[in-house]
Amino acid sequence: MGRFVSVFFFFSLVITQSWSQIMTGPQGERFRVRIVKDRLSDPWEVTYGPDRFLWITEAKGYRVGRINPVTGTQTVLIDLGRNRNFPRYDQVPDSIDGGKPWPQGGLMGLALHPQLLTGKPYVYLAYVHTHEAADQPGSGRAPNYGGHFFRARLVRYEYNSRGQSLRNPRVLCDTIAASNDHNSGRLLIAPVDGHPYLFYSVGDLGAGQFENAGRPNHAQDIAVYEGKILRFNLEPDQDARPDDQWIPNDNPFNSNGQNAVWSYGHRNVQGLAYATVGGRGTFYAAEHGPFSDDEINIIEKGGNYGHPLVIGYADGNYNGLAAGVSDHDSLPGIWHTTYPTIGSESENRRRIGAAYRDPIKSMYPLSAQFLQNLFAKTRANAKDKPDWPAEAPSSLTVYTSSAIPNWQNSLLLTTLKTGRLVRLALDSAGTRIKGDTLGYFKLPIRYRDLAVSADGRKLYLAVDSSITTSGPSQEDPKSTSYRGCILEFTYLPDGQSAEGSRSQATPPPGRSRRKREQGG
Repeated sequence: MGRFVSVFFFFSLVITQSWSQIMTGPQGERFRVRIVKDRLSDPWEVTYGPDRFLWITEAKGYRVGRINPVTGTQTVLIDLGRNRNFPRYDQVPDSIDGGKPWPQGGLMGLALHPQLLTGKPYVYLAYVHTHEAADQPGSGRAPNYGGHFFRARLVRYEYNSRGQSLRNPRVLCDTIAASNDHNSGRLLIAPVDGHPYLFYSVGDLGAGQFENAGRPNHAQDIAVYEGKILRFNLEPDQDARPDDQWIPNDNPFNSNGQNAVWSYGHRNVQGLAYATVGGRGTFYAAEHGPFSDDEINIIEKGGNYGHPLVIGYADGNYNGLAAGVSDHDSLPGIWHTTYPTIGSESENRRRIGAAYRDPIKSMYPLSAQFLQNLFAKTRANAKDKPDWPAEAPSSLTVYTSSAIPNWQNSLLLTTLKTGRLVRLALDSAGTRIKGDTLGYFKLPIRYRDLAVSADGRKLYLAVDSSITTSGPSQEDPKSTSYRGCILEFTYLPDGQSAEGSRSQATPPPGRSRRKREQGG
């Protein structure tokens, strides 16, 4: 399991005058590619609904849309722009807003009730609604790199199919801490003991790195929702307090009052997925590592996934280091960060005890020597500090169809840093990864999310409007026509001709950003 074999394929590209194109995968799979919808404001979520339409959220546009995947026609179901107390900082010059950052994400996760069209027309959304420093001068960052403070809201709407709108909001929780970094924001409806619940991932808010290097990290504190996966009811129960009605009474940490925490010790879970493999239902998560060790985990009730005390496997490559490092010598510790120094990963694992869970896959587990060099040069702000390999997984889907040969029961990850779809085959029990890591659809873009059609032949990938990587980035002069869109990849069985395929939209021109933004 410690071995990581990466198979990179720069796909053969056949471009027609209509901008239809064919991509060929590492095992000879052929996909016809077209743009379903372009000029979106950072599509963050794409879900294939029971109505066979694509349901999307636009992170910066704060719009929820429903798209016909055949024609590309979009209907805006709701515009939530007025539900936030801060402007489009990414469109406001720093000289006016003081350099305030856009929160990571914005309008993020969406989940559709399993009975959306049969009596329970509920749509669940997660978005950042408050910037606590919106009315303050300057950037709003707390002193000594203490971070940027926002608040996120989890809310349920009712879908009006006749009026094509979302209405009657009911707030599940609106006090979830948020940041300009590591908000996570992914939603998933999955069963526990046969009953469906809503799960929501909250990152560690970047506490310990970059602009948040002096902000305390709470991923190990079960009383704080940061660095957690939360579980909520789909409908309120009969508890006396309204705030308690959305929290299941059998959540693992309810002994001192209702607590939404389901699992903890997370860094930045942007991928959540559930599927039945080998007769067993399994809950999977994909998570960003700090400098290496992007993780694939199986999520269990009350599980502790180690961050920031164990990074990836408890293999010791982070011994003497931390989950972050800065050149701010005003901050504590040898690595100038609020992340604790890791004396021994194996010892930390022992102290956590039975709740600790190792990932089933740790991607790019870098050597201790490489990491020591990287940390030393980052602390010294050296110009020659090395880059590091990482995927930065942004979503996760379990492909269970038999439509694409050899793909059944595979994990599919969209990635931000490498700009590709990663496929990891599961074993017959769905609890281990088997074989090599396979890469598809590699382009100079950031894939944000993935949906699969009901027949399993079409993959819909959401593409960011920007192409920055994790961490603060200057404007990148690169551009691509595939920014801010939904791409459709249709599997072509052997012998099927791609002739006559036509896209529904021409690629939009590359668009540059007006100011710095936080990636991830």
